[in-house]
Amino acid sequence: MEFIENFLVSLWDLLNQMAYPLIFGYLIAGVLDQFFSIDLIVKLLSGNKMWQSIKAALFGIPLPLCSCSVLPVAETLRQKGVGRGAITSFVISTPQTGIDSIIVTYGALGIPFALFKALAAFFSGVIGGFFVDFFYSGQDVKIINQDEKDSEHCCACKENAVQHSLNSSIFAKIAGIIRYAFFTLPAETSLYLLIGFVVGTLLNIFIPENFFERFIGNQILEIIAVLIFSIPVYVCASASVPVALVLLLKGLSPGAVFVFLMCGPASNTVSLIFMQRILGVKGLFIYIISLVSTALIFGLMINYLFLELKIYSISNCHLTTDKTPFEYLATIILILMVFWGLLNKYCKELFLNRNRRGKNENIH
Repeated sequence: MEFIENFLVSLWDLLNQMAYPLIFGYLIAGVLDQFFSIDLIVKLLSGNKMWQSIKAALFGIPLPLCSCSVLPVAETLRQKGVGRGAITSFVISTPQTGIDSIIVTYGALGIPFALFKALAAFFSGVIGGFFVDFFYSGQDVKIINQDEKDSEHCCACKENAVQHSLNSSIFAKIAGIIRYAFFTLPAETSLYLLIGFVVGTLLNIFIPENFFERFIGNQILEIIAVLIFSIPVYVCASASVPVALVLLLKGLSPGAVFVFLMCGPASNTVSLIFMQRILGVKGLFIYIISLVSTALIFGLMINYLFLELKIYSISNCHLTTDKTPFEYLATIILILMVFWGLLNKYCKELFLNRNRRGKNENIH
């Protein structure tokens, strides 16, 4: 009984910390969904190859796409003639951030983490795009089948990644923003958010204070361990923040926490397989090396700036219990959004699957 009470109290504190920036981030994502089209991105990705990689990273940073949902967008870019380097830059930089993730990171961890998160996404994308263009100079992009690019595990709606409302009415746009922010995007991210909050709560309960300082202590080993864990494992950019906050409070170095925030959302086994198919083995290694090397550099740099130069105090990151009524209201709204998303996506799918099985049995 005591465990349940501690769990609920810790979960409520974590939700209070994240609710307001997360809802605000969803609203901004809704605005982007209505006004950012795939054709606009393709149109703007002009110029020489280096400039294409730079613009692909810049356009990818604010988009609320995970490492799975970015893949059909990348395939669409490929079909429209965008080069390998720009696609690589887009696939590396986009899932690391998203405007919703940046706002949530700022709300939970402060502006330095949010700023470095955007910078790391940009530089890792540009570096990856540059080297892919360098090693694949003069070669055509490999064509892959439509069936090969589809993924079952995705935390953002693939259709909404490339489809945008054609109705120019301001009321239709507002309705589209609200629909995407409070219904579509929560339906696709609710499960991962729930997992992130539950894992963060359990870590907060079971991991003692300063655990990582006492049992690891070596900042470089921490970064490498987190890096190895993060590359193949899927975690949504926004859902990674509550876990990162708890790990930071338990004594994990800020550089290692940043590596988790960067590499966890940036890659998983599905995206690695996709990049191997579209770029080949050599391109996949460039993709991984660009991501890993940038993560190591930023992780070590953040440890030096935060722990040695002390430009930012980790004590600023904490779970606060003193909240305003507005923040409590935001927490309740977030809880309703998550449960609605779970019911709308997974319960409806379960109901439809049962109906299909019932019809098939009646036919036979």
